[in-house]
Amino acid sequence: MSTLAYEIVDVFTDRPFAGNPLAVVFGAEALATEQMQTLALEFNLSETVFVLPPTQVGATYRARIFTPVEELPFAGHPSVGAAVTASRRGLFGVGQITQECGAGVLPIEVTASGATLTGGTPTLGPELDAEPLLEIAGLGADDHAGPAPRVAGCGLEFPYLPVRPEAVARARLNPAVAERYGVAHVSVFSWDAATQTAHARVFVPGLGVPEDPATGSAALGLGVWLVASGLLPGEGTSEYVVRQGVEVNRPSELACTVTAAGGVVVGATVSGQVMAVARGEIGVPPFVG
Repeated sequence: MSTLAYEIVDVFTDRPFAGNPLAVVFGAEALATEQMQTLALEFNLSETVFVLPPTQVGATYRARIFTPVEELPFAGHPSVGAAVTASRRGLFGVGQITQECGAGVLPIEVTASGATLTGGTPTLGPELDAEPLLEIAGLGADDHAGPAPRVAGCGLEFPYLPVRPEAVARARLNPAVAERYGVAHVSVFSWDAATQTAHARVFVPGLGVPEDPATGSAALGLGVWLVASGLLPGEGTSEYVVRQGVEVNRPSELACTVTAAGGVVVGATVSGQVMAVARGEIGVPPFVG
């Protein structure tokens, strides 16, 4: 049986067996999409990333990212984890590199211990009714705190639901309600203005991930929401931190920046460390044409 090399790493943590686990697969250039999806289901982590040769000029490598049920154009912890793991394997050195993915060619600054990812084009949607999102999260009207929910993103969009600090731990995903409203994922968070820190939980029922321990794409989009909601300045670059994963025993920390001009976000970054925990070989699934 033909095999592929893989590594399991924990992303957005300074210690193993915390953060968000990720499978990074190498040498899969000859695989069809269906075979990659089969491998992602076999690993059954929130995401599996395949490091491939680039197809666009200026890209260091190409990343294809899969949840257990479908391919994503972009995601944060696979981008950070793939860049650091590929660098450690000698595919390229530390420093500035570029990753090709469905959201475009994105800059990543790689160090020996982690990486800083620059998100894709910032997007912002209209304000949303809080009631359906609260129902999805198993919370009541009194739990909503702060500005109105709305959709935002930097390559992958999320609806953001701000709640009281004590409500974050009480949130319980109701997949049936999420399906009824057609909501594939939601970020539920509280905001501490004094420390510029969010305590977040990200539920992804539409992609086979009940709760994600650390979500770089959601951390990026949160910066867009914070500026749009007046909680971070509309000029210059601001720093903020997202803490996530405590409720699923995978504590994570994501260090972020958001840059705005004239009240509009023009860019965002997310940084984190990557811990190696396992490596091995996995068989290539049969191709079904």
